[in-house]
Amino acid sequence: MSGTNVAPVIIKRKKVVAGEGHHGGAWKVAYADFVTAMMAFFMLMWLLNATTEKQRKGIADYFNPTIPVNRISGGGEGSFGGTSVFSEETLAQAGMGATNKHATEQNQARGQSGLMENGRADDADAQQAVLEAVITDLLARGGESMASDGLLQHIITRVTDEGLIVELFDRPGGQLFAPGTAEPTAQMAALVPLVAEVFALTGNNIAVGAHTRAHAVVLREDPVWNLSLQRAEAARALLQAAGIAPGRVQRVTGHGDRDPVAHNPMAIRNNRVILTLLRDGR
Repeated sequence: MSGTNVAPVIIKRKKVVAGEGHHGGAWKVAYADFVTAMMAFFMLMWLLNATTEKQRKGIADYFNPTIPVNRISGGGEGSFGGTSVFSEETLAQAGMGATNKHATEQNQARGQSGLMENGRADDADAQQAVLEAVITDLLARGGESMASDGLLQHIITRVTDEGLIVELFDRPGGQLFAPGTAEPTAQMAALVPLVAEVFALTGNNIAVGAHTRAHAVVLREDPVWNLSLQRAEAARALLQAAGIAPGRVQRVTGHGDRDPVAHNPMAIRNNRVILTLLRDGR
């Protein structure tokens, strides 16, 4: 037995394996990144399937605004240069009036003027661009001149497979024709020349149609067919007086009280004139 009370010192050495061998944690980080990426991919696929084309276009426009400020503006300067990500939706590009009648330098270099020598679109994409540009120009021209009179409230535009539709319609306190007649009012006389001015930017043909509100069934003779045809003819005459060549008008149609847009078929909102800038071949 030793003569000292000091306890012996015991040193314990633990061997540490770097990276814990095959049980290391680096692979977990990589796997987590992979799972996150796959989740994002499937979320994107689900969103594309769950949204409509119009909603997707709205999202694209949010990141690439194309709101016209004046006649010589339009188009964004983002990564797409003012062009939509959708092939069938070509947005206005910065340039003279944002129209293919005045092609940008990039399109001229590629030979994509958008119009033939006769002023008509040379392909489907160019036609779409022309129709979109006409809408832009219509709103730009009418934004200041018609805002004070409230005439813009009488116009709805949309692009369909047939072409660009410009709908002029009655509103309470503002009608396009004298009640029960085909006599244009001051609003109609101001709206049609404006539409004719932008229609003159292209050589596409035009269709004119008119709808009327329904009348009470107790009437001895229903005037809707004759009245709608007379109003369509009056609109055609106003277009021609505003400088549209007579040969461009392909048809004039009276639709009577068919296809009402208001729930009440007798509402004055159903009184409307449809001016269609037809796609080539229509």
